[in-house]
Amino acid sequence: MPGASPPGRKPPRGRKVRTVRTPGGLLSLRIESRPALALLLLTVAALLAAVIVIGSGDYPMSPATVVRTLFGAGSAAQDFIVRDLRLPRALVGLLVGAALGVGGAVFQSVTRNPLGSPDVIGFGQGASVGALSAIIVFHGGAAETALGAVVGGLVTGIAIYLLAWKRGVHGYRLVLVGIGAAAMLTAVTQYLITKADIVDATRAVLWMTGTLDGSDWGQVWPLLVLCGVLVPLTLGHGRQLRMMEMGDDAAYALGVPVQRTRILLMACAVLLVAGATAAAGPITFVALSAPQLARRITRAPGPNLAASAAMGAVLLCAADLVATHAFGGSQLPAGVVTAVVGGVYLLWLLVMERRAGRI
Repeated sequence: MPGASPPGRKPPRGRKVRTVRTPGGLLSLRIESRPALALLLLTVAALLAAVIVIGSGDYPMSPATVVRTLFGAGSAAQDFIVRDLRLPRALVGLLVGAALGVGGAVFQSVTRNPLGSPDVIGFGQGASVGALSAIIVFHGGAAETALGAVVGGLVTGIAIYLLAWKRGVHGYRLVLVGIGAAAMLTAVTQYLITKADIVDATRAVLWMTGTLDGSDWGQVWPLLVLCGVLVPLTLGHGRQLRMMEMGDDAAYALGVPVQRTRILLMACAVLLVAGATAAAGPITFVALSAPQLARRITRAPGPNLAASAAMGAVLLCAADLVATHAFGGSQLPAGVVTAVVGGVYLLWLLVMERRAGRI
């Protein structure tokens, strides 16, 4: 297994590896202590951030009160506020952040490029065009907007993959094609807004900011099903994805069906990003920064899919808290905060990549 120490040697200093086996030795799992601890801490941080989100608002509640209410020990008023009004927003934040984190990790691993993020290479913009078409052209409601985002993301993903195909898909070619597609799709978005009437244009601009405001259970359940199916499927291919980071030839030699695995994982990533965009609008830069931050915290090679999911959830819930509390009486959409912070992070990443001679 990649990352394992050669027989008879100790693991590298600072990396403690434990092997967990089922009775009879039918299955075994190698666990590195630092990545496992980092994942645990990120998960706790994401849940704590969600609890703080639930307790925030015009009727503030302490984290202890929120937890008691979630377990059925609160008053009738607290139960209504927590379960009916605020819990859906927190769950949408966790699920959208996790979906963007996993989607970004897959794209960066497939392209073997830290800039291979869905909101940089056009997939997020494709979902936005689909959603705005539903709002402006077809005057659709929330359900039609969500469907348009999913369809737009899928169509864009297929188009970019086909345009980047030349005896296979090379990472940098996919990134370059995606950046060009993102520019064209951004122009389409601006054109659609100029052709909209004042009501549809207002709805479109509000949706494009990316926000968790107005989240309800109607958004939670489809997103929960989507993540419940696609995230485990993606995690199950984490080993193959890690091998593919070494190059197609090496992955073929290790028995990985590269093209089939790449298509499957990219389809999962596109659906996750499109579903997240449908639920909360285009939340930018979470998919770019979450996998990078997760890799730096775990200090482990490979895509770090689970840690990226937890980091994405932490980032989005933290951005929502900042957006609602850091500006006094004014509340900003969470997408504005992630765009500002992510833009600074992107500039730093570009400087580091240039210093390393990769761009």
